[in-house]
Amino acid sequence: MSVQGFMLRQYAKFKMKDVPQAQRDQMLSMVEKNPELFKKIGKEIERRTKGGEPQMKATMEVMKKYREELSTLVQP
Repeated sequence: MSVQGFMLRQYAKFKMKDVPQAQRDQMLSMVEKNPELFKKIGKEIERRTKGGEPQMKATMEVMKKYREELSTLVQP
């Protein structure tokens, strides 16, 4: 495991402490497969929330936009 992977896992453990381990592992695996996609998603959510959109709405809309790319990451 790379240093970046280790740091990502530690950060996820801290931020998602209430999320079951299996779901946390699935999310981390998706991020590790395509970190650039998640950077793009994060930046777009941040841009929309800074524009005044509620975070939940912004997140849902951006996730819908990238639904196809995300679904390919979930498949083994």
